[in-house]
Amino acid sequence: MALDLMAKHLDYASDEQYNRGFLGALLNADWRQAMIARGLGFHVDVGAFSTPITGGGAGTVLDLDQPEFGISVAAGYAIVPIRVDVNVLPGLQTTDSHETEILLAVDRAAAWAGDGTVTTETAVNMRSNATGNPSGVSIFSAATADITDPVLGYELAHRVLFTDLQGIATSLELHQLTCLYEPLNPPILIGPCCLYGYWGGDIAATGFANIDFLAFPANLVTGLS
Repeated sequence: MALDLMAKHLDYASDEQYNRGFLGALLNADWRQAMIARGLGFHVDVGAFSTPITGGGAGTVLDLDQPEFGISVAAGYAIVPIRVDVNVLPGLQTTDSHETEILLAVDRAAAWAGDGTVTTETAVNMRSNATGNPSGVSIFSAATADITDPVLGYELAHRVLFTDLQGIATSLELHQLTCLYEPLNPPILIGPCCLYGYWGGDIAATGFANIDFLAFPANLVTGLS
């Protein structure tokens, strides 16, 4: 992309100072912003407006085969998660030693099988005049029936809130549990693979997620090795 922008930058006539300046700025921009400018940045929301996604459930802090969202990548494609913001409201605590958790993790070897009972999500392009879902990427939320068990090869982020009751349950207040994953050096996830998000608690918890990611053909990076 940088070479393409350089060619355009040098091709402009000297009297088109605004265009030259703009392209020059893109050339020196943060690489994430440069890819967004090219139409390769995408955003998806999990939970709509004021309606959250219920996670985990009573008795199951996290449920491996019922994630709260998944971003699945087919072979030949890649994604880079650049920002995942999860906010969870713990359920009403009734006793001591309850947990509420958030987990972001990756199945490095397999894409989502396309099964289970889920809600299909559509990403929007982070460049507002560009449209269309990213090629090779499938997104879902709110798995309420089991998907094929993913193998979580590594965790990107993990948050836990623990109930320590020092009185009666009605005197206990828990506020939101948050997880902001905004890595300085984000992983490049080469398909087939899937990024999964989970939240839940011993007492059912509800939450929202806002996810920004880059998506592109995998050969843009696999050819570098």
